[in-house]
Amino acid sequence: MASSFRTADLAAVVLGKSKPGITIWNRLEGRPRTEAFDRALRAEVRDPLWFLTRQWQMGEFRGDDAGSPISVKVRLETTKLQKYQAADGPVEPFGNAIPLEAHAERMPLRFSQRARPDAEPHRIALDIRLLMGRQWLKMIQGVAPPVAAQEFLTRYPVREPEPTDPLNAPTCAHADAWSNFAAAAGRRMDGALLYFHLVGGAANHASDGIASLTGMDALIDPIAARFVAWFERLLYQPEGPGAWESDRLEYRFATSAPEAEGEKVLVAEQYFQGHLDWYGFDVDPRSGTLGEADPKAEPPVRTTLTMLPTQATFDGMPNTRWWRFEDGRTNFGDIKPDTTDLAKLLLIEFGLVYANDWFVVPFTVPAAGIASVRGIAVTNVFNERTWITAAGAGDDEDRQRWAMFLLSTQGDARTPADLSLVIPPAAQKVLEGDPLEEVLLMRDEMANMVWGIERTVPMPSGEPKDGREAAYQTRDFHERELERVLGAPPQPVAPAAGAKIRYKVMSSVPENWIPMIPVHKEGDNREVQLQRAAMLRIMEGDTDPTPEPVRPRTSLLREGLESVPQLGYRLHEEEVPRAGVRVTQSFQRTRWSGGRAWVWLGVRKQTGRGEGSSGLTFDQIVDIPPQP
Repeated sequence: MASSFRTADLAAVVLGKSKPGITIWNRLEGRPRTEAFDRALRAEVRDPLWFLTRQWQMGEFRGDDAGSPISVKVRLETTKLQKYQAADGPVEPFGNAIPLEAHAERMPLRFSQRARPDAEPHRIALDIRLLMGRQWLKMIQGVAPPVAAQEFLTRYPVREPEPTDPLNAPTCAHADAWSNFAAAAGRRMDGALLYFHLVGGAANHASDGIASLTGMDALIDPIAARFVAWFERLLYQPEGPGAWESDRLEYRFATSAPEAEGEKVLVAEQYFQGHLDWYGFDVDPRSGTLGEADPKAEPPVRTTLTMLPTQATFDGMPNTRWWRFEDGRTNFGDIKPDTTDLAKLLLIEFGLVYANDWFVVPFTVPAAGIASVRGIAVTNVFNERTWITAAGAGDDEDRQRWAMFLLSTQGDARTPADLSLVIPPAAQKVLEGDPLEEVLLMRDEMANMVWGIERTVPMPSGEPKDGREAAYQTRDFHERELERVLGAPPQPVAPAAGAKIRYKVMSSVPENWIPMIPVHKEGDNREVQLQRAAMLRIMEGDTDPTPEPVRPRTSLLREGLESVPQLGYRLHEEEVPRAGVRVTQSFQRTRWSGGRAWVWLGVRKQTGRGEGSSGLTFDQIVDIPPQP
């Protein structure tokens, strides 16, 4: 090194400041002067006064005299849901082996439908019938003689409906549905007929009427039992009264869990969303128990948990240390709330101000259970113990009380708020098929009624079809049948000689528009309900003095038409607001905790599309075009 850059006796020069110099720091790093790292690993604080001044500068001495939580004790009480009641049906045992949606929403799968009250019901759901028949023949293959398959086809056949019979209009009016029946007739077995025969009585056997299976009941009956179990496992069907209330277009059911004294009864009176969670239930304090008390019910389990609390964190959370940088996953500076976005403002305040004040105390709650935290004791680093009370505690009717994940209590009595947490055995994800039925309930103020518009109707073949298209095809079928009976195309009534106008009593609407007329509730002269009515099928040239009424084709609007005698159907007027209601029925599927796939037929209700007009008019004067 050049002598000009070398300073002799550097220590004396620095102390005496005998030479001026300019120091440039371009890198600050430690320079080890020894090979031993013992002292460096001690992380000694060389200037504690500097740390104290930095704390004073950052305002840390102004903080509250509060310690961080170091230990938490939780007293927890858990109980399981063990009873279920659908609407006004009987009370039955219940567990977590079945998804609660499947148990509450299940609707019966209909295999027949009546065209008239005095007529034999015609078969529908051909796709399910053929599936059942194919499964049965597959199950007996290799066990029964080969001729047995043909005998089952003969005994349980798929019949082709007669195209000229007006009672077969629901099938023969549609070429695609009729062709499916015609293709399967004589070639495929109707498995639903065999199923209904087997479940019709204990004395019925699959070999009844099958000559080749005579004396083989010991071999065939176990297969028949597996066949019945297969179908009931394939589609979850209700065994008794369901939870669906057609006059409310909602599900209603109740469930309960045992407590130390009595039971906690939870009711879901307005369920139609398709997913069950805590917000779908209310506590019913008026019912001490759901049905009779069960002495074998599992009592509540009380547990005391001791654990270390963990600070709640989220992506992009502001760090409490000054010299540390957060990641950019959450950009709080890019949030632009409006003046009405109160929830967004609260979220920003939580993330920026109170984010490091939240701690997590986890504990496991069993499925299909109710958990109640009886108390929480927190010990901080100063050995101070604090008893934590629930933020939602207080009077249930208090307007200022607010809480998340807590249930409301029915009634207006001044009762303490229920602080339990409900974990229903609900499916996390439900796959929903295309609607088999879709009904739009719409208000028509000009006609002073509500219309039930069947936008999607089920075909007898099992496939859905556009309701308007199905209505036109049905109308065309009856007009062609009228022309066949008359032997010539029907002609309208000729006007009187010299007449220039004609009086028209009323117009008509498509056959997929079902009227719901307002009527007074029985025994009440003020409350109004909507009663299902029927438009008459009036055709030009038809001389029948008693025309047939147009019946709905969806099971949602056919309530009571399959009964003998037929019953009327009424809907509460407040269930159809000005926006209208859209009701759909479709297959639902989910996979439960045990691995089994559950399939059922469920109903959903959504908001409609607003008011509308059917164009129905009365007492019209129609101009007659000049006659040639």
